[in-house]
Amino acid sequence: MTKEYLVVGGSSGIGLEVVKRLEKEGHRTVVLSRTNDKLQGIQNVEHVSYDVASGSDFELGLSKLDGVVYAPGTINLKPFHRLKSEDFNHDFQINVLGAVHVLQKVMPLLKKGEDASVVLFSTVAVQQGMAFHASVAASKGAVEGLARSLAAEWAPTIRVNCIAPSVTDTPLAERLLSTNEKKEASGKRHALQRVGTAEDIANLTYFLLTNESGWMTGQTLGIDGGMSTLRSF
Repeated sequence: MTKEYLVVGGSSGIGLEVVKRLEKEGHRTVVLSRTNDKLQGIQNVEHVSYDVASGSDFELGLSKLDGVVYAPGTINLKPFHRLKSEDFNHDFQINVLGAVHVLQKVMPLLKKGEDASVVLFSTVAVQQGMAFHASVAASKGAVEGLARSLAAEWAPTIRVNCIAPSVTDTPLAERLLSTNEKKEASGKRHALQRVGTAEDIANLTYFLLTNESGWMTGQTLGIDGGMSTLRSF
């Protein structure tokens, strides 16, 4: 049965892979993002131009939503003494307030959906603790709290879960993985000896959107090559 999904930040990286997976399964998707170049040729996709940093309003033209994926994120890695309030404000705006604004707007549509599901994104750095991640980890920690709070408030009508990846080979992480040497070095920090791919994360995202995960809500799931739990000696 065809369902209707909203993917915020669905024009690149993980969000784009989610959109492709939804198309493959025959679902309709609305994408909120600043650009739509990479959406050309994908069927059953409607693009609405939107910048999550603006906090502006938007219209979807839908009667219901069966799921929402909020994929925008930041990677702002600096020593703590170099972080300014603007850094924290920017990360919080993109990662937390952007999600809040979207979810408040579409909540009535989710309530009309069938077994609706929301997927948010955190980072392995929230639970693991990593140097130079103070700003992004602070905002992503708030995302995890938001996910659990909404899961409690919206149950049993709407499920809410969170994914906490390690570094993933997407445009967002381009600066960290700009050479083969950097990719190899980053991969060696993980038990599975590689960095994640957008498809890796999209597969878990799709699982959380569907009834295959119908008895799961309020969870933060690590998909991180073993980074958060394993050590090699």
